[in-house]
Amino acid sequence: MSDAGHEQGEEPPPDLSTPGVHPSVSHALGNMRDQLGHLERLVGADVASAGRHFEPAWLKAHEGENRLPVAGVVAVAIGLQVALPAKYSFHPTWLLPSLTGVLAVGLSAANPTRITRTSRAIRSASIALVAVASLANGWSAALLARAILDQHSGNKPISLLGTGGAIYLTNIIVFALWYWEWDRGGPVARAQALRPYPDFLFPQMTAPELAPRDWRPSFFDYAYLSFTNATAFSPTDTLPMAVWAKMLMAAQSAVALVTVALVVSHAVNILQ
Repeated sequence: MSDAGHEQGEEPPPDLSTPGVHPSVSHALGNMRDQLGHLERLVGADVASAGRHFEPAWLKAHEGENRLPVAGVVAVAIGLQVALPAKYSFHPTWLLPSLTGVLAVGLSAANPTRITRTSRAIRSASIALVAVASLANGWSAALLARAILDQHSGNKPISLLGTGGAIYLTNIIVFALWYWEWDRGGPVARAQALRPYPDFLFPQMTAPELAPRDWRPSFFDYAYLSFTNATAFSPTDTLPMAVWAKMLMAAQSAVALVTVALVVSHAVNILQ
């Protein structure tokens, strides 16, 4: 039987015996090795499954962000533009605030509660809204800086600080909208999990064990990013990863620095 088996290509069973060890002990050691190998494979499969199970929420598709916070800050930005003195506004003074309002109403109608629908027209309108708000605020900042440098502001310190503060706050809102609108392709692209790589690295992404499992960046995270960048003139807890993000943050810091430096220094000079 043994010779026939070898002729048919069968290999003899492995020799599990160890010199100087009883055959029963060698057999038990062999079984233990088999069991350890099986356990190792099971643990490896569990680890891989756990990795898939604990994938961060910001990488997963979700129901879409709430429209209300964005609509609220856009309304605040429009109100600040309207409240500026006419000499620091784009003329006619009603044009840019009205255009911003029309775009905001249209976008709210397209996504009244959750931001889930998109198209080329909706995306273009979203970018146009932020661009118009940026143009209006940039125009006002330039006019204010020119008036201060020419020593023709004609404002009392309180009025000057109020105008500078309105422009500064609008600058924070506008760049928060830019960051929110472009990070990972925008709110709809984030809701659909179309892009895996973040343009902004939030602390919760680097330390997921310290954040809730369902955490994902919302508009208020981008608003905080914009606020800290405008006050510190540099990144704080959130790092820009993409080139466009670095350029936008640099532009915001420049506008904020010029506004604060000119307005505060001129107001102090008036008081003296």
